[in-house]
Amino acid sequence: MKFLMSFLLLLLGANGAALAAESAGGKGMLSGSKDVSPGRVEQIPPAGAKPLPEVKGVVSWKTLSEVQAVKQKDKFVPQFSNAINALDKKEIKLQGFMMPLEMGDKQKRFILTSMPPSCAFCMPGGPDQLVEIQAKAPVKYGFEPIVVSGKLAVLKDDPMGLYYRLTDAVLIAGQ
Repeated sequence: MKFLMSFLLLLLGANGAALAAESAGGKGMLSGSKDVSPGRVEQIPPAGAKPLPEVKGVVSWKTLSEVQAVKQKDKFVPQFSNAINALDKKEIKLQGFMMPLEMGDKQKRFILTSMPPSCAFCMPGGPDQLVEIQAKAPVKYGFEPIVVSGKLAVLKDDPMGLYYRLTDAVLIAGQ
C-alpha cells in the first residue's frame, strides 16, 4: 500500500507537470490536459464528468486552481494567488470526491478531488485539483461528492508535490 501511495503522490508532483511543459517547448501538453499559459496546465475532465456546482460558503476548485508552477533554481515550485494565500491556516469547507489511500470502507486520510476518479491508475486532476484530507474521525468511502470542513494548509514546497492539505477535517455533508 505504501508503494501505491508513493506512486499516486509522485503523479501529483508540480515538478513533473512543469518539466513536461518545459520539455514540450512551453506547450505543456499532458494526457487529459490543455495548455493555458507558460507554467500552467489545466486539466480536461474525463468524458461525461461534470464539474461540481459552486456552493455558497464552500471554497471552489476554480479558486484552488489559481496557482502557477514557477522555476526556482533547479526545481519548480507553486506560486499561489492572493486569494489562495488568504485561505492559508483558515477554517474552510471543501466539496469533492473521495479517493481512498488505504484499504477499508472508512478513511481517516484520503485525497479529495474536483472530479470523480475515472481510472484506478490515473489521478483525476493536477495538484491544484487535489487536497490531502486528514480527518478527525474516519469517513465512509463512497462515489458521491462530500463536503468536509477543516483547517487549510497551503503547501509551498511539499516534498510529495501536494499543494493543499486539510487537517482536523470533519464530514459536513455526503456519505
